[in-house]
Amino acid sequence: MTEILAWAGDLIDSPLQQAIDSLPSSLRRVAGYQLGRNDADGRPARAGGGKALFATLALLCGRAAGGPAASAVPAAVAVQLLHDALLLHDDIIDQDSTRRGRPTAWKVFGTSRAMLAGTALYAQACTQLGSLDQDVAADCVRIFNASMIRVMDGQARDLALEEHADAGLDECRTMVAAKTGELANACLLGTRSVCADPDRLREIKAFGDFLGLAYQITDDLLDVWGDPAVTGKSAHSDLAARKKTLPVVAALRSGTPAGAAFADLYRRDSGLSPTELAHAADLIEQAGSRRWAHEQQAHWLSRAHAHLHRAVPDPTSAAELRALTQLMISRDH
Repeated sequence: MTEILAWAGDLIDSPLQQAIDSLPSSLRRVAGYQLGRNDADGRPARAGGGKALFATLALLCGRAAGGPAASAVPAAVAVQLLHDALLLHDDIIDQDSTRRGRPTAWKVFGTSRAMLAGTALYAQACTQLGSLDQDVAADCVRIFNASMIRVMDGQARDLALEEHADAGLDECRTMVAAKTGELANACLLGTRSVCADPDRLREIKAFGDFLGLAYQITDDLLDVWGDPAVTGKSAHSDLAARKKTLPVVAALRSGTPAGAAFADLYRRDSGLSPTELAHAADLIEQAGSRRWAHEQQAHWLSRAHAHLHRAVPDPTSAAELRALTQLMISRDH
């Protein structure tokens, strides 16, 4: 898998840098910082811009659809630009102060400049898709915009659930399915770059949808039990914000003594201290939610692989995509 990630990184590195360099100077430094291309002063740097997993997913889907990987490069670059734009805006919404082991862009440059840079990255992503052949570009822009609306709906639902004390698992799953539409977007854009077969597109979208649910479980688990020194993010940030993640809602709905104690703690009006947040994490585990989350993740990953089998009959390509999904699910940051 290391070789595939390096291969993908080599393919998108130059066009990604070109996309940043073509931005006005007022936006370039913030965007470059977000992607790990420069430091806060604009000096060239390689500060851990992420593993480009979503871009790699787009490239592998394009190759699996029978085309040369180069045909899916604009889609993969668009996927990476979108991913960083969403992270930039998500950090603002959640008021997160660290990402990838350093201050978030909005903490360095201010909320307004970070918002503008994120929007510019969205625009650059659309520009990448516009470089594809006309019919392909039109389809990809439609896919991209539909995905954007879906993700924004997920973000809005996420915010609304923070204020909903009695949120249920169905509501939470609906929110997560929308919020992780970015993965189906990566699969669709990579595939449509080289293939227009509706059956393949339908199956690859379903693969991305279930992969998104499984991927989010890992994010949720890392927030509760991840090591900040490894994740590069503050510990328990979602718990502190009273996010209704799947493990949290499962604990609240567990009907266990630990779940009841967690509910009392989680519904306090006052903020939770680091000690209380650590205790909340213990209660979630005692309520059985950590085990439940792993079981749900395994179920969704199995569903994803079933759709992948139908979308990608070639065993070599399917094996590459399964290996990537395993890396995405088992990551520690």
